[in-house]
Amino acid sequence: MNSQTYMNFHGILLYRKNFKERDMLVKFITAEVGKKMFFIRGARKRGFKMMPDILPFTYGTYSGKISKNNLSYIYSALDDDHYEKISNDIYLNAYATYIMSLIDVAFPDSMPILGWFNKLFEALKLINNGSDAAIITNIIEIQLLIVFGVQPDLHGCVFCHRDDLPLDYSETYGGLVCANHFHLDLHRLHLNARTVFYLRKFSIVDISKISKIKVNQNTKDELRRVLDKIYKDSVGINLKSKHFLDQINNLKL
Repeated sequence: MNSQTYMNFHGILLYRKNFKERDMLVKFITAEVGKKMFFIRGARKRGFKMMPDILPFTYGTYSGKISKNNLSYIYSALDDDHYEKISNDIYLNAYATYIMSLIDVAFPDSMPILGWFNKLFEALKLINNGSDAAIITNIIEIQLLIVFGVQPDLHGCVFCHRDDLPLDYSETYGGLVCANHFHLDLHRLHLNARTVFYLRKFSIVDISKISKIKVNQNTKDELRRVLDKIYKDSVGINLKSKHFLDQINNLKL
């Protein structure tokens, strides 16, 4: 791509922030050029005509000038919509914001990010349409691990590759260990069989093919425990959106 290119692009709004007195910076994940920050002049002025097109949880097709190394510009919205249920529900909002924060941290700006635009689009659509937001978030978290440089071996035992025995997760060995090798890691996570099943399933599931998914609360709690531990110990990120999500979930207890 040239240093500046005029083009139409498909975007999902990740976040926006005020800039100077009347302007705004808006970050989109795009299908064409990855994540880009856009400068929108006059966005904070009363009656700004594009304001509905840059609301949180907006997605659509836009026209603008894409800069390779500097701020880009949006000229118009050609066709856009909102994830309305997410926008109006603080619980769904918290999950969606956390997912978008994870993706924002995982990828550098201005780099094509393969199928992650579509994964985010499908994840937000599922949450907006009533799928379990916690489970959709787990799927994104597991599939992002490889992007963060953490690639747990979930195919079978890291030692013998068997998957016909009870399995547990070992942080020390970076994947699953079978019952024949439990003794090699006294600090394995002691996960139940259903949790291991979903860890393995979520690592490979095509999120665009999900129509219905239901997981019992005990397994959901266990998935949350193991993923929090992996993200804390192996990924090492500390997101405000995750803290807020935890606070929201604690209020529901």
